[in-house]
Amino acid sequence: MLTMAYPEVFEPGEEEFDSDAWLVGRALENDVAAFEQLVERYQGKIVGYAARMLNDNEEAEDVAQEVFIKAYRSLSNFRGESAFSTWIYRITTNLCIDKMRKRKRRPQQAYSLDEPLDKTEDKGSREIPDESGEPNINLEREELRQQVRLVMAEMPEKMRTVLVLCDMQGLPYEQIAKILKCPIGTVKSRLFHARADLGRRLRPYMSGAQ
Repeated sequence: MLTMAYPEVFEPGEEEFDSDAWLVGRALENDVAAFEQLVERYQGKIVGYAARMLNDNEEAEDVAQEVFIKAYRSLSNFRGESAFSTWIYRITTNLCIDKMRKRKRRPQQAYSLDEPLDKTEDKGSREIPDESGEPNINLEREELRQQVRLVMAEMPEKMRTVLVLCDMQGLPYEQIAKILKCPIGTVKSRLFHARADLGRRLRPYMSGAQ
């Protein structure tokens, strides 16, 4: 009897059931529900990432939709050389950079802090909740967040990208290096300069707030 040899991704053990790799394998076999589960799993993170990159919630929603459409159409090109999450972040990064370059000469829109990024976004990529209950403290923190957004909107895209991926999305250096296709040393160097630049740009604001 002829036995077909499928890639490992199609034959998960019990502990791998419902993993990204298994869902990708099912999606490659035209299981639309499997891909929808991947979308549900990563949509909040991707919307949050795009919002921080683009400084615009509405545009972030559009980019996220574009990301998953592109991912679905090119899923057959996904070779599993990196994690699905890395691949989807890479697509998002490229689309966001394209958007930023196209609107480079247009004025930046202010980021709305009154509107949540996405109800399904993981706690790790949300803004830190403010539980102080003090109106003055709330206002100061809101103003600081707004200032950070405005400052980051002016940063070079390479520095801005590593800062968002590491400090706001909480991704490790290794994964960021794979997303950006660069050495880990380059990631660390960009992050060092990005943090220093952010601190320098915020210094006048922080001095005035004291």
